[in-house]
Amino acid sequence: MAGRLIVVSNRIPTGEGGAGGLIVALHDALAGTGGVWIGALPDAADAPGETLQALSEEPYSRLGYTLSQEEMENFYLGFSNSVLWPLCHRRPDLVELRLEYDASYRSVNRRVARLIAGIADPDDTIWVHDYHFFPLAAELRACGLHNRIGFFLHIPFPSLGDLSVLAQPEDFADWLAHYNLVGLQTQADVARALEMFRADPRAEFMMDGTVKFRDRITSVRSFPIGIDVESFQRDAAAEEERPLGREAPETYLIGVDRLDYSKGIPNRFLAFGRYLETRPHGERPCLLQIAPPSREKVQAYHDITRELEEIAGHLNGAFAELDWTPLRYIHRNVPRHRLARLFRGARGCLVTSYADGMNLVAKEYVAAQDPADPGVLILSRLAGAAEELSDALLVNPYDIDDIANAIEQALSMPLPERQRRHASCLAKVKANDAASWARAFLNVLSVVPGTLAWPGGIDQFADGELL
Repeated sequence: MAGRLIVVSNRIPTGEGGAGGLIVALHDALAGTGGVWIGALPDAADAPGETLQALSEEPYSRLGYTLSQEEMENFYLGFSNSVLWPLCHRRPDLVELRLEYDASYRSVNRRVARLIAGIADPDDTIWVHDYHFFPLAAELRACGLHNRIGFFLHIPFPSLGDLSVLAQPEDFADWLAHYNLVGLQTQADVARALEMFRADPRAEFMMDGTVKFRDRITSVRSFPIGIDVESFQRDAAAEEERPLGREAPETYLIGVDRLDYSKGIPNRFLAFGRYLETRPHGERPCLLQIAPPSREKVQAYHDITRELEEIAGHLNGAFAELDWTPLRYIHRNVPRHRLARLFRGARGCLVTSYADGMNLVAKEYVAAQDPADPGVLILSRLAGAAEELSDALLVNPYDIDDIANAIEQALSMPLPERQRRHASCLAKVKANDAASWARAFLNVLSVVPGTLAWPGGIDQFADGELL
């Protein structure tokens, strides 16, 4: 990579080191090029920010911009999380279409593009992250930038039918076609993206598998994201007091999700209740559910919060004993290092998403296990992680009996089978860790074809062959 790497995401990391997710995946790539990370500052301002604020310079620059309160309401909570989020998670019934949402989404992307154009050099590579910035490449091209621009979507790609819910559905394919490379989590997501282009008369498929869209060439590839395996394993194996304290149940299952209707938590609770109805005599397992709040101003999140509280209360009322609470429901954040220890002690982990780009909790649980006595991952086959972790117990998240049966199977599974399933899953988690994911994306971005409209035509590989 000749120039710098410029990363753009909705939020900019403000802490120092030790974090997960994108920070771990991109730290080395940014530090190696003297890169730049651009994102929104956490607090709303009285007016939109027209300049980038420098937050740090080492080991790479972090530059932040402000969103106004109106933009927080319309761009972030509005179009991003009340239109695009449900659309991508197969819930078009929850989409809220408002003119002010659409206008703010386009306006913020236009302003962020101007800010980036003000600091980008011609040989910089720009990597845009997630659904907040679908139109950003189009706005950067409008500013005159001919840089290589990649996009990675961390959530599921929407289906062709659901895209018709948008007020201007034809814009979606046009936005993505301004990127040189569109990265998605799974092969199923790639198939949905190609179906979208195939249905668009403006698109043409090239012999090399790329998509020609008017005067542009774009590539669509799968890059399953991973975790920092070694760091998580160290946290999980750390010697400290039992994370659940002296009152820890002898056997427990765990679920860890941001509180969201896409995670299938109500069915998870109901399935655990179904298991308790038929459990072997004397068995008293606990389900520990950690579900930090998110987007509390969106009505759908109020609804699921109330639903989970009702189910939890009913379940504990029906099954609890004086010295046993079957469901522990924690509605707040738990530190990452403590989560690792909780994962290690759990006999099973329930991931029951209705739709998920990847679900890194599944990979964290696998990484945290003791290979000599591992727990069992119960994984929705609708989560992106199911493409890789095929030796987990795969379940239909809509089928309560299927999940309940998987709980019984996990808690009674012989040690040799647990070890075999875990070894297979762990090998895949290690093969696609966070650093490998970032390297793979940037390597492909550096060689995919450029744009037909650029001077000199389509960019080529170093060996002269088109991708």
